[in-house]
Amino acid sequence: MTSPAYSHHFSINNLPFGVASSSQHPQPQCATRLNNTVIFLGDLQRAGLFSQVSGLPAGTFDNSTLNAFAALDKPVHKQVRQALQSALQESGVEHLPTGSMEPITAVQMHLPVSIPAFTDFSCSLDHVKNAGRAILNDETPPPGFFHFPIGYGSRASTIVPSGTPITRPLGHFYDRSAPTEKKPVIYEPSRAMDYEVEIGAVVGKPLPPHHGLNAKDADEHIFGLVILNDWSARDIQGLEMVPLGPLNGKAFGTTISPWIVTLDALEPFKAPGPEPRVSLPRHLQDTVDFNYAISMKVELEHGASTTLLSESQARDLFWSCRQMCAHLASTGCDLRTGDILGTGTGGKVPLALSDGSPRHFLQDGDVVRMSAVAGDVSSGVGFGECVGELKPARAVQ
Repeated sequence: MTSPAYSHHFSINNLPFGVASSSQHPQPQCATRLNNTVIFLGDLQRAGLFSQVSGLPAGTFDNSTLNAFAALDKPVHKQVRQALQSALQESGVEHLPTGSMEPITAVQMHLPVSIPAFTDFSCSLDHVKNAGRAILNDETPPPGFFHFPIGYGSRASTIVPSGTPITRPLGHFYDRSAPTEKKPVIYEPSRAMDYEVEIGAVVGKPLPPHHGLNAKDADEHIFGLVILNDWSARDIQGLEMVPLGPLNGKAFGTTISPWIVTLDALEPFKAPGPEPRVSLPRHLQDTVDFNYAISMKVELEHGASTTLLSESQARDLFWSCRQMCAHLASTGCDLRTGDILGTGTGGKVPLALSDGSPRHFLQDGDVVRMSAVAGDVSSGVGFGECVGELKPARAVQ
């Protein structure tokens, strides 16, 4: 079941999209959320609420993913959201069709989209410096960082919805505890588990191969945004990143929040990003207000204690979600509905726990809880939570 603690994130100014099920709606289907009420959109479509929406096929919201809806043109998304806002403003939830609503505590949230591909970028200048110091003992940004958003292809199949446990991975890494000067490579459960708080852009309308895309036009292909926790095994990652890049240090679990917040809901919170450091090619040139004023928070729960680990601002990202899309498409790559593009983390180094004990990496039983809100809490536009508990590794065979 889903926590009711984020009711204030889901005002009528938000109306995000997700996929939910319950005892009354046993088949997962498309839904939205108003405060702590989940509204099943298939029920509303059958009742004729969207009859004036042009270009919305019958049965779109009965699907177990949002892909069919997300792939439609942006004006359709906008009309559906406007129809919902109009109905709720006029009559409130109590006048929606009987049985179309359930409390958030009664539903199970699912992955909102079927995900063909997951590409993780590194869009934060502070993060690439921090990562360079931690992994390679060199904070110099990679040569391409100021020219394009650097990234790598990750494993879409390992993305899970908020609330799904994450198992500590097994992998190869240097045994730093060995008494010898030359540290041996061992295969054991990771000893350096970490989190990365990110924004995930969800592709809506697909882009064909060899079509290309300008960043300024990319909003037409972004359905919305989610919180993304790119769980990381730093010791495994450190060994495999020379000479190629992350693989098993990342490809064991990525958590996303269940509600996709649309760009329409985020429009009032556009914010300027950092100035480019070099002259950019046309396809990567973006508008001045290319970021969003989204405040992100990470908390660690262990036993009865809760510690604030980090706070960060999405507006500080050096590259925008639109630029990530444009860079992928620049070689002729396609964009497919449901693709997720992660921004990379903007978080700070964790501090001591609330009981005063130092902590460098995550322990089994730790619960990492991320949340994000656009503007301030009074805006009513937030993402809810993205939460996962770290479980012990499986036995080494």
